[in-house]
Amino acid sequence: SEVLAAEAASCLNRAMAALRDIWEEIGIPEEQRLERTDVVKQHIKSLLDMMVAEEQSLKERLLKSIAMCRKELDTLCSELQLGPFETEEESTILQMEKNLRMRVEELQRQKQDRKQELKALQEQDRDLCDILCTALFSIDSGAVPSLEDLDCYRRHVASLNTLKEQRREEFVSNKRQIILLMEELDHTPDTSFERDVVCENEEEFCLSKDNIMALQNLLQQLEARRALNEAVCAELRSRIVALWERLQIPQEERETSA
Repeated sequence: SEVLAAEAASCLNRAMAALRDIWEEIGIPEEQRLERTDVVKQHIKSLLDMMVAEEQSLKERLLKSIAMCRKELDTLCSELQLGPFETEEESTILQMEKNLRMRVEELQRQKQDRKQELKALQEQDRDLCDILCTALFSIDSGAVPSLEDLDCYRRHVASLNTLKEQRREEFVSNKRQIILLMEELDHTPDTSFERDVVCENEEEFCLSKDNIMALQNLLQQLEARRALNEAVCAELRSRIVALWERLQIPQEERETSA
């Protein structure tokens, strides 16, 4: 700083000497030279004052930014459930402002990422709950979720996906058996539930717990009807054989009838 001050003083001295030479060559009286010298001094002072004011304004803006960043950091740390941000005590105002501003931007990105993931998980949750007829996951949509909340929500959605696949496989398997049994029994779907089961669009079937139980009951009823029909058929065949024997029907006629 001393070197810079010496250079500035040297530049000022050279400029004043040049001005005096010019004024002397022009022939400006001594009194006017003094007036002009005072104007130069005032101009230089005004310029320096302006420069100092600008740098002071910069300092004030930096301090204001630091205060705003600290306030926003407190809010973000509270929302994200993080510990307070520690700044280096020996750092300059400029470096402190930069560090705080970068930390704010980083936490804002974290907040945005968490909110976006929460929104995506809620959309998946709603779709799965519509299919499975279950309750939505309980979470505050207005607050920023913690990392633990998001992890718990991910596992919940994953479990619902697994349950959906299990029920879908059970539905497809039971549906296939039900259709075969209906064809075998010459049974036409006569209830809205039976029509929903055998419809071509499997994605529209609600995979609720009640529907899966009703599906199992329908399959059991059809199997029971087939078993009953088989028992009746077996009884009738037995009676036919007994009548053949009593009537002494030839084997060739029996085979043709059979």
